[in-house]
Amino acid sequence: MKKILLVTDAWTPQVNGVVRVLQALIPILTASGYEVTIIEPGQFKATVPLPLYREIRLALFPRRRVAKIIEDLKPDAVCIVTEWSLGWAARSVCRERGIPFTTWYHSHFQLYVDLRLRGFLRPILAYIRLFHSAADRTMVSTESLKRELESTGFKNLIIMPLGVDTKLFRRNSAQPLQALTKPVFVYFSRLAPEKSPEEFLKLKLPGTKIVIGDGPLRMKLEKKYGAENKFIGYKQGQELVDCLSLADVFVFPSSTETFGLVALEALACGIPVAAHDVMGPRDIITNGVDGYLSDDLQSAALKCLNLSSEDCRKKAEQHSWERSADEFLENLFPTR
Repeated sequence: MKKILLVTDAWTPQVNGVVRVLQALIPILTASGYEVTIIEPGQFKATVPLPLYREIRLALFPRRRVAKIIEDLKPDAVCIVTEWSLGWAARSVCRERGIPFTTWYHSHFQLYVDLRLRGFLRPILAYIRLFHSAADRTMVSTESLKRELESTGFKNLIIMPLGVDTKLFRRNSAQPLQALTKPVFVYFSRLAPEKSPEEFLKLKLPGTKIVIGDGPLRMKLEKKYGAENKFIGYKQGQELVDCLSLADVFVFPSSTETFGLVALEALACGIPVAAHDVMGPRDIITNGVDGYLSDDLQSAALKCLNLSSEDCRKKAEQHSWERSADEFLENLFPTR
């Protein structure tokens, strides 16, 4: 198997977990001799924003072009990464032509919708389950997510562990940024309802609170909480690491995660994690060792100040993207 086709409605310049996972895996795959082709919205002239998540652009009427790419490429494996217009187009083409394919369940998008439109949870879950039902395999990030989805009728699920770049995410003791009043508590993720950033902003904590990220809620939240919290926008690469290197504790208020890459990135920088005892954090954090899991995030964050940065780093080192790439290749279902 040499030619791999990835079909994704989420791609750059978007900043989200799906894009970051693909950006981590693709260089490893290509360096190992695999030819990776991506079908993504930027290749199509007509696109519209995905309702409730406007950063994602949906390609309009993409089926014909998707079919042509598949026909010309003749991939050895097809992985459909997202469940939106490109995903459905590729699903349709593969089913029509009898081409086996793998899908990837990344996000509890049905919960994102339910947070905004109460009562839509069941229809959206049924829509997503229907999408994945045609796949020969569906990849999920953890055993707990696998069990949850199986309990709601999903089939053919297989574990695809995620990783962290421990060479990049390493505390920079000589970082050039101005020191902040200690202790420093950090939130870094999208500023969107499903991530619950306002819960972090309301916490009464000593020292400094910084917010790394952007999203639809930023203007509202910065206006309301900007006097007590330092908003610094999206950061990537070494600039993100430098900002994280200022922090003593990462506070992760989201309750809708399937994994939570940001928690691993914080741990790799030696930063303990305060989070709710829910899927995602529960699959990463060892309570009292590299973080605390609790409904009381204020108490958890304060207790994290006493944890060892070395233990946090050791946890992150258990998760490599190289291992993830190996598992990804094992999980792909060959087209022939």
